[in-house]
Amino acid sequence: MTDVRTATALLPHALPECENARIALFAMRRMGANGLADARAAHTLFTAFGQSFRRPLVLLRALMADLAGTSAGTIAIAPCCCARMTPAEAAMLSILARIETAPETARLLMADLLGVRRVDGVLASAAAVAAAFADEGRPVTA
Repeated sequence: MTDVRTATALLPHALPECENARIALFAMRRMGANGLADARAAHTLFTAFGQSFRRPLVLLRALMADLAGTSAGTIAIAPCCCARMTPAEAAMLSILARIETAPETARLLMADLLGVRRVDGVLASAAAVAAAFADEGRPVTA
């Protein structure tokens, strides 16, 4: 029983119902664990977006680099096979879902996630990723 409570405490969020959010989450997990050039992340985006995969892939790589370079601490990610999300992963998907409709909420979530006040650059990267997904008919929703 202790293991279940510990797992729930570390991974309090269920996976998103939105397929597009799951694609973004999988790619972020792969890049976070294996580097920006992870082949499975690229293959997942290629499968989801077809010939238009380059823009979402490059922008997601840029976002991951910005997150790593700007964050004041570590950003917890779960393994790819995990059926639940960390608070940081849930925040990142919420940011991608809200960046266009609720930019101030997205800004506050990003500042909280990164532990820094100036998040404009990373927020712009997140907006570009969200737009790339939406432009290809795969908007990330919360």
